[in-house]
Amino acid sequence: MTARMEHRASFATTAEKVYATLVDETFLTARLERLGGKDAALTGRTVDGERTTVTLRQAIDAQHLPSVARALLNGDLVVTREERWRRSDDGYVADTAASVSGVPGQIRGTMRLAGGDSATLSTVAEVTVNIPFVGGKVESAVAEQITRLIEAEAEFATAWLAEHA
Repeated sequence: MTARMEHRASFATTAEKVYATLVDETFLTARLERLGGKDAALTGRTVDGERTTVTLRQAIDAQHLPSVARALLNGDLVVTREERWRRSDDGYVADTAASVSGVPGQIRGTMRLAGGDSATLSTVAEVTVNIPFVGGKVESAVAEQITRLIEAEAEFATAWLAEHA
């Protein structure tokens, strides 16, 4: 079974400016300092022509998880996430993959950034946890927390763009 996540964020600037921000090392470091939790880090960033790969480590405090997830995880939710960005016909697209420490499973998805004078970032992902009997509950908890994180990241990006435009 899988838990599906969807999120949409709108920005009052071009997709090019949003993309440049989302893969900028200074922005990513500031976002992680504000939202990344304990021991958050930008663990990798490579640029190859029109492709950029970003790898992040983030933590979600265990107190925000349901008791069944807290019992299984034995601590905070530590997420290692990779975004592989590239130009597309209508903007930019990123294939995303993430793993959660102590959880057998994965998170896979796609982020699409498109628009003219204003941009929309659409994120669709699926969380799969391979734990008999309680996997579905853990999937839902992980999906909920990751969705909240994505929402907070979009709000941070909006504020950053307004301040640094």
